[in-house]
Amino acid sequence: MAMTPVSALGDLRTARRLVIKIGSALLVEQGRPRTQWLATLADEIARLRQSCEVIVVSSGAIALGAAKLGLAKGGRGSLADAQAAASVGQVELARLWSDALDRHGITAAQMLVTIGDLEDRRRYLNASATLARLLEAGAIPVVNENDSVATEEIRFGDNDRLAARVAQAAGADAVMLLSDVDGLYDRDPRETGAQRIDRVEGVTPEIIAMASSASSSGLGSGGMLAKLQAARIAERAGIALAIVNGTYPAPIARALDNGIGTLFMPQADASARKAWLGGRLAPSGVVSVDAGCAHALDNGASLLAAGLTDIEGEFSRGDLVAIHGPKGERLGQGLVEYTAAECRAILGLREDQQAQRLGYAPRAAVVHRDHMVRA
Repeated sequence: MAMTPVSALGDLRTARRLVIKIGSALLVEQGRPRTQWLATLADEIARLRQSCEVIVVSSGAIALGAAKLGLAKGGRGSLADAQAAASVGQVELARLWSDALDRHGITAAQMLVTIGDLEDRRRYLNASATLARLLEAGAIPVVNENDSVATEEIRFGDNDRLAARVAQAAGADAVMLLSDVDGLYDRDPRETGAQRIDRVEGVTPEIIAMASSASSSGLGSGGMLAKLQAARIAERAGIALAIVNGTYPAPIARALDNGIGTLFMPQADASARKAWLGGRLAPSGVVSVDAGCAHALDNGASLLAAGLTDIEGEFSRGDLVAIHGPKGERLGQGLVEYTAAECRAILGLREDQQAQRLGYAPRAAVVHRDHMVRA
């Protein structure tokens, strides 16, 4: 089924499939769930569901669990505290959503994922199939990162990027990030004269420079920078993404009726594999290239060993690697055709020199253009 075009905030109501992300600070206040606010949001979700399929990505498990266990720093004092808090809080979070949606005759389905579920291609396809079946059965999937088992090294770390990846896996038209601000501003919104940006055509370095990585609530793990990273994942997959203020009663109606928020427009409708590659977040290493190679990549070429200047990390053939330019700038990422040791052995060598160093005929490229996405 084709995606529904989204060109304005109001169009989110007519999206075929919409992912709504709710942050911790909206759902939890001083360790207690904001049940009345959640009830009004559930009312809005039920109305949206009359015209589109809805998936929820909900934070809040760690904050809820920390309050029940009496843990300091909102459960984020240590990894062990966060995992313990998440284990308790996930039960409470699932109950809250089940109760809120059940009042509208809607079944809530808890779905806990780790970064590996969306980084590994086979597990990604399994997650996609599960989401599709739940929606077909009439349930609303409520997705959260499985913080009870995730470590700092292998986690999304924020539900903004998770929401964009879930939207990609679900084939959604749009993502709505409910935040504590009205959208992206050209500077810190607390500064005099700060202007909200209504619409963004591509997350450029200039747009990134407007973001603050701080989360004003102290509860979440995202901030505006994480939301822009989510927008980049979404736009590459042909998905619109909106940042709207969730602190008000009936926040969705306020944003969509009045056009209050920032809408990031899709920039491409990449193939499923390319979009998956572009959305992956955990490269196993870094390959750096010279200026000539960087120029060739700009023109759609594959990455060849002759252009390699440095290798960082340890990786195997088929792993995801980041590609950096001569000034350390990120050029893209892709699936590498050699191990890290082999890359170091052929670094800077022409094709006719590589066979002698490797002991076998070299492959066509270090990273083939068909398995590469640009930053």
